[in-house]
Amino acid sequence: MRIAVLDDYLKVAEGLADWGSLKAEVTFFNAFIEPEKLAATLAPFDVVVAMRERSAFPASVIEALPNLKLLVTTGLRNNSIDLDACRKKGVVVSGSPGDPMSTGATAELSWALLLALFKKIPQEDANMRKGLWQTSMPPTIKGKRLGLLGVGNLGQQVARVGLAFGMDVVAWSPNLTPERAAEAGVKLVSKEELFKTSDAISVHIVLSDRTRGIVDAASLQSMKPTAYLVNTSRAGLVDLDALKKALEQGKIGGAGLDVYESEPVQANDPWRQVPRTVLTPHLGYATPENFAVFYKNVVANIAAFAAGSPTRVLT
Repeated sequence: MRIAVLDDYLKVAEGLADWGSLKAEVTFFNAFIEPEKLAATLAPFDVVVAMRERSAFPASVIEALPNLKLLVTTGLRNNSIDLDACRKKGVVVSGSPGDPMSTGATAELSWALLLALFKKIPQEDANMRKGLWQTSMPPTIKGKRLGLLGVGNLGQQVARVGLAFGMDVVAWSPNLTPERAAEAGVKLVSKEELFKTSDAISVHIVLSDRTRGIVDAASLQSMKPTAYLVNTSRAGLVDLDALKKALEQGKIGGAGLDVYESEPVQANDPWRQVPRTVLTPHLGYATPENFAVFYKNVVANIAAFAAGSPTRVLT
């Protein structure tokens, strides 16, 4: 059995699980494989381990992998895998959950980005190193309005911190009711009011055909010129062209982004130079605790498949 472990950018996968117990040939790929080279690179492998939604597996790639029998993804959902194509080809897809204690890591990062924006930390740090002193006046967060797109598990965690800071926390999502909002300790408002009145907006909606582009150009144009947008969910939720334009023209105060249309973001990608941004490389889920559990569950899934009893099957 030949196993390919993809997108191991941090070079940690080999040391976080007992791969030797599989009695297989395991190859770790530390660099991103270009989409046009993916099928040819993975053609010899029986098992492929995908990291969340990095390398994409559309039908064209699945059909071009003659030896593929098992596709294992970290996490229990991966929108980059064409499950129908896997079913048709008889490829088993298994999910590998991470550390339950790391479920709040993305909410923590949302607040790291929010605080960095509000308190001008990147600018002041850079200016301190240039020999400057007090080049801005960061505003008080207490009393400001925090707008949440979605108050599921992560949105609720972000809301609790906002409430603890004394913020006015409001929320909207396509299915949110006043009762569910009240249970989360926040107030339901319309989408229009949320964008027009919030001092900061944090996105916590699941990406689907219904929600793709839900942060559209009109919503961005209606934001306060001092307001911030933070997205630690999925890039597809935001009209990125409209956001880039708004930032470049100074129409909004800034944006904190952890997710991008294409990942990893290439060195020459224009987003690396967009002003008024705090950018992180999809760190929301990348905790040592989470990765350790991810890869242990990956090994367990492969062992179960080899024994004829696949576990956590998604197809």
